[in-house]
Order: sequence, then C-alpha cells, then structure tokens
Amino acid sequence: MESTDVLVIGSGIAGLCAAIEAARAGATVTIASAGKTMSGSSFFPGTWGLGLIGPVDEGDEQDLIDTIQAVGGGVADPTLVQTFVHGIPKAIQWLEQDLGVELQHPQSAESAQQKQFIPCFDHKTRMWRGLTRKPLEDACTAQIETLGIRLLPRHELIDLFEDTNGRITGTVLYDRANEHLVSIAAKATIIAAGGTGGLFERSLTSADVLSSSQAIALAHGASLTNIEFMQMMPGFIEPKRNLVFNEKTWRYVKFDQPVDIANEKLDDLLEQRSGYGPFTSRLASSAIDLAIDQAGAEGLALHYDFPREDVPEFVQTFATWLQDERGIAPTDEMRVAMYAHAANGGIKIDKTAYTGVEGLYACGEATGGMHGADRIGGLSSANGIVFGRIAGASAALAAQKEPETALKADIALPQYGIAATDAERLTHGLKHTMSTYCMINRTETGLSEALHELEGLKTEATTLSTQKAQDSEVAALARLQSQIQLAQEMIKAMRKRTESLGSHYRAD
Repeated sequence: MESTDVLVIGSGIAGLCAAIEAARAGATVTIASAGKTMSGSSFFPGTWGLGLIGPVDEGDEQDLIDTIQAVGGGVADPTLVQTFVHGIPKAIQWLEQDLGVELQHPQSAESAQQKQFIPCFDHKTRMWRGLTRKPLEDACTAQIETLGIRLLPRHELIDLFEDTNGRITGTVLYDRANEHLVSIAAKATIIAAGGTGGLFERSLTSADVLSSSQAIALAHGASLTNIEFMQMMPGFIEPKRNLVFNEKTWRYVKFDQPVDIANEKLDDLLEQRSGYGPFTSRLASSAIDLAIDQAGAEGLALHYDFPREDVPEFVQTFATWLQDERGIAPTDEMRVAMYAHAANGGIKIDKTAYTGVEGLYACGEATGGMHGADRIGGLSSANGIVFGRIAGASAALAAQKEPETALKADIALPQYGIAATDAERLTHGLKHTMSTYCMINRTETGLSEALHELEGLKTEATTLSTQKAQDSEVAALARLQSQIQLAQEMIKAMRKRTESLGSHYRAD
C-alpha cells in the first residue's frame, strides 16, 4: 500500500498552502484532488480573480477583528478570528517573498482609498491585494517541483480509515481517471476540499467541489459549525452562465422588467447593494436579491449604463475582463439569477487547524468558525492561506511524532455500490431539493419537506445498493451518501436557527 507523511485532500489555495508548508517542514507530502491539480473554487474560471484583504497595520488589527464579529452576527469563534487576523500580514508576505507570487496592488494610494476598495460588508478600506490565477499557478508549480510534492489529480476522497484508537491513519481514494479505488496510509491527513456549493443546481463553484468531505469527517468524529450560513450570490444566466456578477456595478444597473420595488427607492437600494457581493438579510437592499430570486431560474433581465468618464478602477477591471475574456459588452442585455456560492461554515477546527480527531486537520472553505453569518469580502482567500499554512505545519509536526509503523495498517476497501444511472438521478433529486427549499427563502414548512425528501433519497440509495460492485459504483454510492448526510446536517442547522441572521434568511 502507498504511504505518505501528510496527505492533503484538495488543491485549491488552502490545500496548496498546506502542502507547501508541510513539505517545507520536512514531511513527505501528497496532494489528492477530485479535479485537476490547482482546481476548486480558488481557480473557478467565472471570475477575474480573487481579492485578498488584511489589516492596514497593527493598529488596524483589532478593528478588523471587531468588524468580523459584528458582520458575522456574533457567531464566529473569537480565538479563530484573532489567529486569523494576526496571521494575514505574514501570509501575504509569505506569498510574495517566499513563494514569489506576484500580487496586484491598487494603482495608486488615491485609488486604494476609493469607496470601491472598501471590502464587501466592511466599513473602511483595508490593505487590498489582487490574486490572479497564473502568477499563483506558476509559483505553486515551482514549489511543488522543488519540494518533491506528489500529485494525485482526479483522486476523490471516499472515506477515512481509523485505527483501533480512533486515529486517522489513511484514506480510501477513487482514481476517477482509471476508475478504481486506492488506499493510502498517512500519518496526518488535511481536508481542504472546498465548501457546500456542490449540493445545489446552480453554484458559482467548480464541478470538482463535491461537498462530501465534511460528512466524511463528521462520520469519523469531527464536528460541524455554522453550517447553515451559505453565501448566495447573483450570477449571470445570459448571455453566458456561471459568471459572478460584480457587486460594485449594481449602481450602474437598469432593470428591463418590472420589479416589486418602488421607483423612488430603487436608486438608493442599488447604491447600497453595490457595497457587497452575496445576499444578506441584514440590509434593506436585500430587496434586490429577493427580486432576483422571485424571477426564478430564468433570471432577472437587466443591462448596464456605465458613465462615459470617471469609471472607478475596480469597475473598469471587471468591464474589461467581461468584454475581453467573456465577449460580453456592457450594453448587452443580461439575465441574472441567484447562485449558491461560498460556505461560511464547515468542519470545526481549533487555532492549530486540528479537528479534534487524532491525525485529522482541515483548512479553507471546508472549515468554519473564522467567519460568521456574513463574511467580509477578501477573507475567504486569506482564510485559505492563513489556515492552510497552519494546517500544513501542524500536520507535519504530528507526522514527525508518529513512528513508521503507523503506515503499516491495512485499509479495507468498501464493497457496496450503486448503478451510475441511479446515482445520477438521486444526485439530481438532492440538488433540486436543496435549490428549492434551502436557497434564499427558508421556512419551517420548506425545510421540513426538504428533510423528508432527503430521507427518501437516502432510503432509495440503500435499497438500490448492491454488494461486490464495480469501483466506480462504490465511489458513486459513497459520494451520494456523504452528500445527503451533509445536506441533512445543513437543513437541521437551518431549522434550528429560527431567526434571520446574515446569509441565513427565514422568510417565515
């Protein structure tokens, strides 16, 4: 059986940072990812790049900590928030100086103070950096080669394996290219496989964000936190799908169909809506999102009316990207619908990225606690870097303490599977249920119905499963069962939180 000191599940920004940090600490490291290496939401092609924010200086750290807690509705973990904010300046320095990642800076001190540079949900400008894909890919590729990190692209996490003491000592992976199961022993495992967007019909995440790893961790003793807080984001349906709608441009929008908003209020609401990306129940401009949601799967028709002069730098960057990269002119008619976006909750970790299960660590969007009900823009990327580095260092340290005999355990491969056509049909049902009852409008009646439908899907999956199945069928059943389990946990949390709070909106 193959073995490694540290196994990282996921190759987005969190997984890459974890792997590089662990390898730099002397561990042998393997990265397994359901898609290609350097994938997931970090490399999602439907946006121009990633924003990255942090405190302006040491004096700004406490204000950012307080603002995270305020924007988060008081449900973020204070210790994680402090660890997070204190770690951002060093993380940015590490990216630029140690890894050689070329980050974008505001073009001038004046533009850095523009209203457009105030992060989503924040009240002031912060230190802002732009993280575009190619510089990040180039720098990470160089590090992977230099450090001898082994890559297992298109290898999906199916299960974790624990020894008699409950310590995670390995994993079962599914090689999607060759359609067979493989087991890998590891002294420490890091889950960095992304958020919960894969459970919805429309999501602004890559197809390889499967949203199964949280349930796998849960089945082996980890906990989930803040899992009801899921960002919902406007995105394009027409002329092209799965593109993020840049929130800074709402102030330039004209609707091409009637909306249930008084004309005298519309301009003010659009101006307020230009201050943040995902839906929040906290602000009056939630009316814009509710109008989009009301338009349904067809989307809301609108177009841009940009000024001829003095277009802010942020908006110009987006408009140029939209036209040059996506072939969409600002004057084109567009349709916008609500998409599932980033998770604000996930696997519960401590300040060392430890899950509470021996041998198991987690980082990035798969985790929760460092954000709350709403998340300040630019902190998802920062989270991946800060806690990715922490997870890598912690896992490497844990691996050093483990004897080589820890890699000798036999890992039993699962036997039961489900036919691909059945798995596909049940997965479609799962995503439809989540999209119908668990997007913006959540009610007790709807959430109860969602749980009932998921229980039916779970029972049907069990009934249709057969023993001694092909490996592809085993993987399909394991994936489906984990996705259903995570969806059920999310709905239970949504039901339990009966008040509206940030991204969680109870229409009843």
